[in-house]
Amino acid sequence: MVAMTRFALLASISLGAFGTPALAQAPQAAAAKEDDKEIVIIGTRRTDRSVTDSASPIDVIGATELQQAPQVNMLDIVRTLVPSFYVPQNTISDASTFVRSPSLRGLGADQILIMINGKRYNRSALVSVYTGADTALSFGAQGADIANIPAIAIKNLQVLRDGATAQYGSDAIGGVINYQLRDDAGIELQGIYGQTYRGDGANKQVSGNVGFKLGGRGFVNLSGEWFDNGETSRGANRPIAVVLAQTNPAAAASIPNAARGKPAQIWGSSPANGYKLFLNAAYEVTDSAKLYLTFNYAHSEADQSFNYRSPISAPTPLTVDIGTGTPSTRSPGRNGAFNPIFLTPCPTGNATCPAGGFVNDTNTFSFASVYPGGFTPRFIGKVDQAFGNAGIKGAADSGLTYDLSATFARNSLDLAMTGSLSASYGPQSQRDFNFGKLIQSETNLNADFTYPLEVGFASPVTLSLGSEYRREQYEKTVGDLQSYGAGPYAVQPLYNLVSPGVYTRVLDAQNRGVNATQSPAASGYGGTSPTFAGTSSQVGYGFYAGAEADVTQALTAGIATRWETYSSFGSALVGKFNFLYRVSDAVSLRGTIGTGFHAPSPGQNNTQIVTTNFLGGNQVQTGTYPTTSAIAQFYGATPLRPERSTNFGAGIVLKPLDGLSLTIDGYSIKVRNRIGISQNFTVTQQNLTALPALSVVGVDGVVNYFTNGFNTSTDGLDVVGNYRTSLAGGPLALTLAYNYNQSRVTFRNRNVVSDAQVDLIRNIAPKHRLNVAANWQLGNFTVNARGNYFGSWSNALEYAGQRFGAKFLTDLDVSYTFAEHYTVTVGANNLFNTFPDRIAPSASNPIYALTGSLADGQIYPRSGGPFGMNGGFWYARLRVKY
Repeated sequence: MVAMTRFALLASISLGAFGTPALAQAPQAAAAKEDDKEIVIIGTRRTDRSVTDSASPIDVIGATELQQAPQVNMLDIVRTLVPSFYVPQNTISDASTFVRSPSLRGLGADQILIMINGKRYNRSALVSVYTGADTALSFGAQGADIANIPAIAIKNLQVLRDGATAQYGSDAIGGVINYQLRDDAGIELQGIYGQTYRGDGANKQVSGNVGFKLGGRGFVNLSGEWFDNGETSRGANRPIAVVLAQTNPAAAASIPNAARGKPAQIWGSSPANGYKLFLNAAYEVTDSAKLYLTFNYAHSEADQSFNYRSPISAPTPLTVDIGTGTPSTRSPGRNGAFNPIFLTPCPTGNATCPAGGFVNDTNTFSFASVYPGGFTPRFIGKVDQAFGNAGIKGAADSGLTYDLSATFARNSLDLAMTGSLSASYGPQSQRDFNFGKLIQSETNLNADFTYPLEVGFASPVTLSLGSEYRREQYEKTVGDLQSYGAGPYAVQPLYNLVSPGVYTRVLDAQNRGVNATQSPAASGYGGTSPTFAGTSSQVGYGFYAGAEADVTQALTAGIATRWETYSSFGSALVGKFNFLYRVSDAVSLRGTIGTGFHAPSPGQNNTQIVTTNFLGGNQVQTGTYPTTSAIAQFYGATPLRPERSTNFGAGIVLKPLDGLSLTIDGYSIKVRNRIGISQNFTVTQQNLTALPALSVVGVDGVVNYFTNGFNTSTDGLDVVGNYRTSLAGGPLALTLAYNYNQSRVTFRNRNVVSDAQVDLIRNIAPKHRLNVAANWQLGNFTVNARGNYFGSWSNALEYAGQRFGAKFLTDLDVSYTFAEHYTVTVGANNLFNTFPDRIAPSASNPIYALTGSLADGQIYPRSGGPFGMNGGFWYARLRVKY
C-alpha cells in the first residue's frame, strides 16, 4: 500500500494523474507541529513525500497562516501569501466588484482550477465583462469564486504551480488551487475587529469551527463565518459636484453622499456582509471503504457606488493640470439623463406632425426635478453559493483503489440598482431596478482507480484510470422592463408649430431632422431582456490513464494522457510527462512538459450585458454580446473555440543544511486561441439603420463580443526558501517567496484586440513580487512579520504614459496565549500606510485644481493596483480553542 501511494498523484483523475507535484512550502508558523511537515499532495493519499521531494512546484499553506491573516476575503488572503497570485481591489467595476477575478502566473481566473478536497469547485455565475483594467488578466473569464470559502474551515491550501489539464481536465492551464478541509475534533471560535488608519472600512468577523469523531471510524467537522465590511473612500469630490454646491446652495444638500460628508461618488471598497458555511464528514463503513461528504453554502451582499451624474455643466471653464507645466482648462458637462424630454405628442391625425413625433415647446420634463443635486446609482449584488460532494472510496487487498463521487453545485448573482432612472421612460421612470439573476449550475460524476504493478523498478508502477462526466448550465432571468427597454421618449422627432395646425421639422445646420434622444435601459446597467434570457447547457465526458514509478532510487517519472469531448465544440487530447532526479541528498532536479486546454463555458457562449462606462470622461452605453448574437456577428464575431496550451517547467531543489531548503523553478506557458473580449466598436447611425437591435446602446454607444482573438506566451521564475532555527531560546522560521512573471501577446487579430489590451496583459500586474516573512515564538508570545514587495506596473487603457512605481509593504502582529486556550492578537497590515502612486496629470487625465483629482474624483488608480488603495489597517483578534 505504501508503494502504491507513492504514485497516487498520477492515479487520481480529480487530482493529478501522475507525478508527485513539487511542493514549494509557503511560510509556516515556527510552532507548527512536526506532523505538519507531512504534506498531503493534491490528488494522492501519500503522506511520506516531503515538500522538497516532488516533481512539480506547489505552495502549501497551513491553517495557522490562513487564519492569521486579518482579511475576511479568501482572495485577499491568498494574494498576501502567494506571490504569483494577483487580484485587484476593483472599485466601481460593475458586477466585477461583487465577484473579483484573480490571476495565477499571469493567466486568467478560468485557467486556474479550484478544488475542495480534491474535487472540482464550481464556477461563479459572473462572466467578467467589465471593460476597465480591473479585469484585464481575466477579461471574459468565468472562474470559481473562492471568496465563498471561510478560512477557518481550511486544514491546508495547496497551490500547484504547473499546467495540469492532463490530470484534472479543462481549466488547469495555469495551475490548481486545492483546499483541504479540516477533519480534527474540538471547538474553535474567533472574533476580529479592525479598520483603516483613516477610521473607515471597519471589518467585523466572527467565525467558528466544531469537530468531533464518530466512534473512531469517522468524523464530522462544521465551520461557519459571519462578516461585515465597511466602506472606504479614497477619492475626492467630483469637480462638477463642487461647482454645483457653490453655484446652487439650495441643491447642495441633495448631492449624493453630502449628508455623510463624503464625495458624490465613492472610490474605495464597497460595504459588504454575509456568511459562509462548510461541512466536512467521513465514515468508514468497513475497514476498506469510506463514505465522505462535503457541503458549502455562502451568501453575501455588497452595495457599490456608481459614477455620479451631474445635472449641470460647468458655467465657466475649470483650471486643470495636463502635465505640461502650463495650466489649461476643461468644462465638465451635464449628464445626458438631464436633457429635456418633450412631453407634447404630435396631434392625432395631423399630416404635418406625424404619429411618433413631438412638439418642440416648453412642455418638457427634466430629471433635475427628481434629482436636483444629480444622482449616483447604487449597484447591489447578492451572491448565493451551494456546493455538495459525496462519494465512497476504498482499497482492495490486491492494492486496487477506487474513488466514486458526485458533485452538485449552484452559484447565483442577483443584480439590482437603487437611486437611478431609465431616461427613455421620462416621468414614468422607476428609480429602483431589478436586472435579473445569473445562475451557474454544475453536475460532476467521477470514477477513479489505481493499481500497483510490479515490473522490477525501485517501486511498483502505479497505473491510473478514470472517467468524468460534467454538465454545466447557465441561466439568465428577465429583469424589469425599464431595466433593459427603450421607453416612449427614446427617440423624439421634433416639430415646430409655425401656424395653427401646421408644423415643420426641426432641422440642424446641415438641414437634417433633429431628434431628442434618451438612453434606453437603466442608467448605469442594463437588465436581461427576454431576447437574451433563458438557459443554455454543455455536456462533457473525460477519460484519463497514467503511470508513475520510482524507476530507480534516484529517478521518479510519470506520464499521463486525457481525452475529453464536449457537446459545444468537439474533443481534445492532452498529455503530460514529469520527472524528479535526486542528484544527492542535498540536490534534486525536476522537470515537466505538458499540453492542455480550456473549454469555453456556456456563460461565455451566451452572456449579454449592457452597462454604462465612462470613456474619456464621457458616459457611454457599452454592450457585450455572445458570438451567437446578430449584433456580435454584425461586427465580425465567429464561434468560440477551446484554448490550447503547451507548458514547460524545470527546477532545482536544494537542501544544503538541516532546516534550510531552497527551490528554484522556471516555467513557460504558451496559450493559443485565448478567449477574451474584443475591443470596443462604436455604433454609427449607418450601423443602427442596418441593424435596429443596436438601439439598446444607441448611436455613439459601443459594442464588444467574446472572441478567440489572440495567443500569449508567459515565462516566469519562482524561488522559495525556508529556514528554521532558534533565537533567544525560541523557534524562528524565516521564509522567502519570489516570483518573476512576464506575459506577452504573440499573435492577435488587430481588428479585434486593441493595443491597450495587449499592453494590459503585459504590464497590469507587476513582473516582480517578493514576500519575506519571519515567525518567532518565545514562551506565550508569538511575533509575525512580513514584507511584501510589488514591482512597478502600468495601465495603458486608463493611464496611458504613466508607470506606477514599485512599493514595499510591511505587516506585523503580536500574539499572546493565556490560560492555554485563549490567544489575543494585535497587528497591522500595511504598517507604514503605503499607497499606490497618485495618477499623474496628462492631456487624457487632467487633474482639476479645484479637487486635486480627475473629473470623476480619482486620485489613485481605480483598480487599487496590486495591493489596493485603502492604506494601513489595524486589527485585534481573540481566539478560543479547545
